[in-house]
Amino acid sequence: MYTEELLSIIPLKKITGQLPNTIKDISIDSRSVQPKSLFVCIKGETVDGHNFAQKAVDAGATVVVSERELSLEGEVAQVIVKSTERALGLLASKFFDYPSNDLMMIGVTGTNGKTSVSGIIHHMLVGMGERSALSGTIGFELNGVLYETANTTNDVLSTQQMIFRAKMEGCRAMVMEVSSHGLALGRLAGVDYDVAVFTNLTHDHLDFHGTMEEYGNAKGLLFSQMGQDFTKNKYVVLNADDPWSEKYEKMTSYPVWTYGLKNDAIFKAENCNYEDGLTTFDMHTPEGKFPVSMHLLGEFNVYNVLAATAVFYARGFTIEEIIEQIEDLAPVRGRMERVKTDLPLQIFIDYAHTPDAIEKAISAALPYKKQENKLIFLFGTGGNRDKSKRPAMAKEASRADYVILTTDDPRYEEYDSITSDLAKGMTHDNYACIGDRAEAVRHAVSIAEPGDIIIFAGKGHEDYQIIENTKYPHSDAEIAIEAGRLKFV
Repeated sequence: MYTEELLSIIPLKKITGQLPNTIKDISIDSRSVQPKSLFVCIKGETVDGHNFAQKAVDAGATVVVSERELSLEGEVAQVIVKSTERALGLLASKFFDYPSNDLMMIGVTGTNGKTSVSGIIHHMLVGMGERSALSGTIGFELNGVLYETANTTNDVLSTQQMIFRAKMEGCRAMVMEVSSHGLALGRLAGVDYDVAVFTNLTHDHLDFHGTMEEYGNAKGLLFSQMGQDFTKNKYVVLNADDPWSEKYEKMTSYPVWTYGLKNDAIFKAENCNYEDGLTTFDMHTPEGKFPVSMHLLGEFNVYNVLAATAVFYARGFTIEEIIEQIEDLAPVRGRMERVKTDLPLQIFIDYAHTPDAIEKAISAALPYKKQENKLIFLFGTGGNRDKSKRPAMAKEASRADYVILTTDDPRYEEYDSITSDLAKGMTHDNYACIGDRAEAVRHAVSIAEPGDIIIFAGKGHEDYQIIENTKYPHSDAEIAIEAGRLKFV
């Protein structure tokens, strides 16, 4: 792209040095700089890109965007702006020619259910013959290939790159998990959403947002930033059973579709029944009542498919087409996913890491528990993160017959610090504190008897643990299967 054309998107700037004629790439990481690229100095939590500007120039950057004039050696132009974060959003969007304008962009936000709802919508799109991309906690899925990503909502440059790549590979739609961090930090600058979906709002991330009010307001940015262009067919899907939906409805001018199980909603489920491996319910729709049978477990998945139903119905699909796709859905990876094993146990892995998610995971498993058997629930929480939710998590976990308190990603926090905080919320004495998660998983299997149910919560699809600042390989399922074979085979 012509350099002057690219930089024209930034209204206030100071330019020093000779600008090159063209720019071939944009980067915020000096290690990935290509020749004739533009490097933007971003201040992160632990790293300041200004300190790596010279490395970027040495690697071939011909333009550096910064918040102060830097002493740089080599043939390089500098563009000084007030905020490189804001400049990056403008530059990345223009460089990739605003790719979200060419796709049906679906954003899903909420405390719990983002991954499940996003995955359900994506796989239903594919099942209906549409080429779709998916980005979120599990990574970036494009044409059947899953690529690892750093965050649920990536930095603004990576986000624009993903959308552009999806467009270039022929996708007509892209489904994105939208985190409160991503919204608050401006990582979604330049993304024009056609559909915004809200799942629920419960206690989480208060170490970052401070209060539930600020947390909820951050989520609301997805709805308030959809714009006012009524020539575009946009709409919002809200959970009628969550009180925050009333606030979010006021934040948008676009049509609102609601779903739920309790309050009045456009799509409402009744007569829910949870059998071994099967969930059935009656779905009330604008076209009447329809029976639904699916392989997804638990009430929370009823909510998830209702949200997806609203998305597809608003887009013009028939109820029959939608239900056909729901009945073919497989469990989302790491979300109350039943581990395939020949052991005489029912083992589930789940991503539950909030009080509400833990309650939902246990509720989903209880219908499959026989009176003579135990429900064993193992969970942990991340180190150096929101400590205020730990006792509440344990209180919900106390609904299980036996609870194992452990860690997720302990980072720099001591095991005992995490488990002792959790133990404060236990309401019975049938629990153990085992900080080493691998040992905790083995303990869960060691106390299990044939017919018992074990839920390993907190890690879900993740195959690692973060200890200090290093990722170590870890799989709850693999450890449990190995321990089970030693015990039962």
